[in-house]
Amino acid sequence: MSRANAEQQQPATTGTTLIVFVGLAIAFLLFMAFLNVVKSGNVLNESNLLFAALIFYSGAGALYLGFGVTGTDSYLKFASLATWAGLLANSGAIAHRWYEAGHPPFASVYEMLLSFVWTLAVLTLIAEKKYGVKVIGTVTMPVAIVGVVLMQLLRTEVHPLVPALQSTWLHVHVTLAMLAYAACALSFALAMMFLIQDKMKTETFLAATGVSTLAIYASIVLTRFEKGGLSLVAWSVEEKREVFISKGMRLFVVVPDLGWLILLTTLVVAAPLALYALARSKKDDSYLAIANRAVFISILLQIMTLVMFLLRAREGAYPSLDADGLFTTSLAASPFILSGLVGGIFISLLYLLLLWRRPDLERLLPDANALDRITYKTICIAFPLLTLMIAAGAYWANQTWGSYWNWDPKETWAAITWLVYAGYLHMRITRGWRGRRAAYFAILGFGVVMFTFFGVTYLLPGLHAYA
Repeated sequence: MSRANAEQQQPATTGTTLIVFVGLAIAFLLFMAFLNVVKSGNVLNESNLLFAALIFYSGAGALYLGFGVTGTDSYLKFASLATWAGLLANSGAIAHRWYEAGHPPFASVYEMLLSFVWTLAVLTLIAEKKYGVKVIGTVTMPVAIVGVVLMQLLRTEVHPLVPALQSTWLHVHVTLAMLAYAACALSFALAMMFLIQDKMKTETFLAATGVSTLAIYASIVLTRFEKGGLSLVAWSVEEKREVFISKGMRLFVVVPDLGWLILLTTLVVAAPLALYALARSKKDDSYLAIANRAVFISILLQIMTLVMFLLRAREGAYPSLDADGLFTTSLAASPFILSGLVGGIFISLLYLLLLWRRPDLERLLPDANALDRITYKTICIAFPLLTLMIAAGAYWANQTWGSYWNWDPKETWAAITWLVYAGYLHMRITRGWRGRRAAYFAILGFGVVMFTFFGVTYLLPGLHAYA
C-alpha cells in the first residue's frame, strides 16, 4: 500500500519541483535585470519590458514542454500564468513604443514582430482555453521566443516615418497582416498536432525534422561559408548599424574556423535524414533507432555551435576580404542566423518530445476530427484578414505610388500566400478535403507566410524595403 501511495504522489512532487525551478529561474533573471537597470532610474522602458517578456515566455515554454512530457495539470496552470505575464510585459513594450514613436508599432520589422508575438500569445491562450488544445504552447511559445530574441537584436531606434508610411492605412494594413500571420502560425501548430493524432508515423516526423534542420544549416553554409570561416556583416558599435563599403554594399568579415563547425553540424543534422532514407530503401527499421540517437547527438552539437557562435560573433573584431584591417561584428548584425540556430534546436527538441512521449501527447490532445475542425476555423479567420490586408495595401499603394499593384516582391508573395490559403478553402469546400491533405496545405501556407514576412524583406528588396 505504501508503494502505491508513493507512486501516486510522485507526479505531484515532480510537478512541484519543475514549477519551483522555473519560478526561481524567472525570479533570478528578473532580479539580475533589475540590478543592471536600477542605476539608470528608468526601469520600465521598452528594452526591459521586452527582456521580461522573453523571460516569461521562456518559462512558459519550459512548463508547456513539461506538461507535454508528464501531463501534470499544475504545469499547464503555471504555463498559462507565465504566458499572461509575458503578454503583459509585451503589452507594456507595445504601449511604450507607441508613446515614444507617436504612432502604432507597425513601421519596421522590429515593430511588426512586436505586434506579431503579442497576437500569437493571445491566440495561444484562446486556443488553450476555448478549444482545449492544452499543449499548443509547446509549438507557439518557441516561435514567440525566437521572435523576441530577434527583437533584441534588430535596430530599435525610433525614426520619423518616411512619407510613404505617413498614412492611416499603415495602421489598417499592418494590423490586418499581424492578425492574419498570427492566425496562420496557430493553424500551423494545430495542423502539426492533427498529424500526431492522425497516427502519422513517427519516422515521418523524423524525416521532416531532418529536412527542416538541414535546410537551416545548409542555407548558412551556402551563403556564408568562406574559406573555412563564417562570413558575417561588419557592425559599427558607435553608430549601432551595419558597415557599408558603398551604397547598398555591406562589408563582410570572416570569423575563422566557425565555418568548419557549421559545416560539421550540417553533416551531423543530415545524418538522421540519410539514415531514414536508408531504412526506407532497405526496409530495415533498425536504421531508425540509429537515426533517433543521431538526432540526440545533433542537438548536442547544435547547442555547441550556438554557444560558439555567440562567443565568436558577439562584438569580435575580424579580418575582411574586401578591406584591410580588423572590423567588429555583433549578434545584431546576424539576427536571422542566430534565430535559425535557435530554431533548429527547438525543432529537434520537439521531435524528441514526440519520440519519447507520443502516447501522452495523444492522450492530452483533442481527437483528430476536432483538431481538423479547429484548423479550418482558424484559417477561416486568417483568410479574410489576408484578403482585407491585400485590399487595404492596394488602396494605400494607389494613394502613395499611383498604382494599385506594382508586382513588388512583397506584393507578389502576399498574393502567393493568399492563393495557398484560397486553395485550402476551395479544396475543402468543393472537394471535401479533410485530414492530412488539408493539414499539409496549412503547413505549406505558414511556410509561405514566413518567407513573405522575413525572406522577401531581406532577400528580395523592393518598394517595401523599409518594412
